[in-house]
Amino acid sequence: MADRYHVKLEKESLIFSAAHFITFGDNICERIHGHNYRVFAEVHGTLNDNQYVIDFIALRDTLQEITSELDHHVLLPDSHETIKVDAHDKEVMVTFEDRRWVFPKDDCIILPISNTTAELLARHIGKELLRRFELKGTTAPDKLIVGVDENEGQWGICELDLDS
Repeated sequence: MADRYHVKLEKESLIFSAAHFITFGDNICERIHGHNYRVFAEVHGTLNDNQYVIDFIALRDTLQEITSELDHHVLLPDSHETIKVDAHDKEVMVTFEDRRWVFPKDDCIILPISNTTAELLARHIGKELLRRFELKGTTAPDKLIVGVDENEGQWGICELDLDS
């Protein structure tokens, strides 16, 4: 059996504060609220010529870029079945049944996800991390695990298996 390697990065600086709300059940929509989200990433793969899976600095800096972009925004889904997000030049109008919110456009990030759960935020961050690795010419890992903690111990974790 071949040796297996992975690195894990979890730093105090990998935190972002953001507002969101989710739906669950048939028609329950939370009130808008915020979290101080923490993020970790595990990168699995073979050792490169430098004898490491990935450069910790490159991983840290790329993950920091992503979390910084999410920081201090309202996170909104672009493909939810019942939360409708309508972006205009200067504002974003969001509706759910008879509820309505209007936000300044610069305060919002509309994410390519169906709900702003910790699990789907982890998937989004993982996919974005992989996209940026590719742009920077970083070798793609065999597997990437990203976790998003929304409340000191409540982790949503996504495992992206790229070896298959």
